[in-house]
Amino acid sequence: MTRVAVLASGSGTNLQAILDQQSALGPAGSAQVVLVASDHADAGVLARARDAGITAVALDRTARTTGLAAILATHRVELVVLAGYMRLVPADVVAHFRGRILNVHPALLPAFGGAGMYGDRVHEAVIARGQRLTGPTIHFVDERYDEGPIIAQWPVPVFPDDTPDDLAKRVLQMEHILYPRVVEAVAAGHIRLDENNRVVFETTSDLPHFGPVIDVAAAREHLDAAFRPRIRS
Repeated sequence: MTRVAVLASGSGTNLQAILDQQSALGPAGSAQVVLVASDHADAGVLARARDAGITAVALDRTARTTGLAAILATHRVELVVLAGYMRLVPADVVAHFRGRILNVHPALLPAFGGAGMYGDRVHEAVIARGQRLTGPTIHFVDERYDEGPIIAQWPVPVFPDDTPDDLAKRVLQMEHILYPRVVEAVAAGHIRLDENNRVVFETTSDLPHFGPVIDVAAAREHLDAAFRPRIRS
């Protein structure tokens, strides 16, 4: 099993999706969440972790900066997953976990990314720009906000009467399907970052970009097939 740390700032719905995937796969899975940490001591994500019997740590200023590497080392973390974490990860942690640190962004990068673009700000910008498609992006993390190599994206429609809250709920629904599958695939070594900073897939196929998704069941079925390990002769 690959030992996973989840860093989050909010309620932890993506953590829950990852834990649900972990439970569904059982011994066949490759990802095991062993640590959940948050920059907010009262964040719902910490309560979710405790309820699941996972070590939960509230990060003070030192712990989330110069002390973060030591915390991850203490728990023998091998893969770091950012799930709505609103802090820039220290450069030493990013360097140590190159190719083993993931983030989810609620828009189709490289558009609508960068410092200050998070949460409702992203969805407000998407609507204001008159976009007809948005959706989650999963990427490896580097030293700059939202600029690491992209692993997977899934388009979500933007309707003319959408509010930022409407759009946020629709994108989050797809995050809950896509992110756990990427985490599992990276933990299993089926997706990796090579020495040239390119994403390499050892799954059935590179993840295709499909049209607007409303049928969540169909999306889940497709992604399960897409992340199935490639069989070599």
